[in-house]
Amino acid sequence: MREIIEVVDEEQIFMVVNNGAMRYQGAIPDDRWHEPYMPRDEVRREMKRMRFYGYAKDGELLGVIGNEPVEDTTLIRHLYVLTSAQRRGIGTKLLHYVEEMVSTEYLLVGTWQTASWALKFYKKHGFELVANKDELLRKYWGVPERQIETSCVLRKKIR
Repeated sequence: MREIIEVVDEEQIFMVVNNGAMRYQGAIPDDRWHEPYMPRDEVRREMKRMRFYGYAKDGELLGVIGNEPVEDTTLIRHLYVLTSAQRRGIGTKLLHYVEEMVSTEYLLVGTWQTASWALKFYKKHGFELVANKDELLRKYWGVPERQIETSCVLRKKIR
């Protein structure tokens, strides 16, 4: 069985995202945290906009990544690994898979400024913080102003 698969099951995506996102609780601003972190209706909306890929081992989905081509770039919209499977290289495998398959020149990812582990992960994989994060978050993500205040954007040239 291939380790990386396309994931089309809403319930599996919901479960992995919300389990993996537990790491953010207490690390991001309290007014940005909610449970579930990504409600089912949001998972449904996201599935219509992008493809999700997952890392599965022995039939169990351990991590997911969602990527969305937008104009001249590709967004990494979601990258979550089950808390019990973190720090095993699953996020790296998913990220590399997407890097190999996209045809745009750049990958962009948004994350929370206080998510030091996420910043370290992306920087380790060649992403750099951008200065115009507010502009990019408005243009590509359309997130609330409060989230723009507390987030950052990293970019990697891949082509």
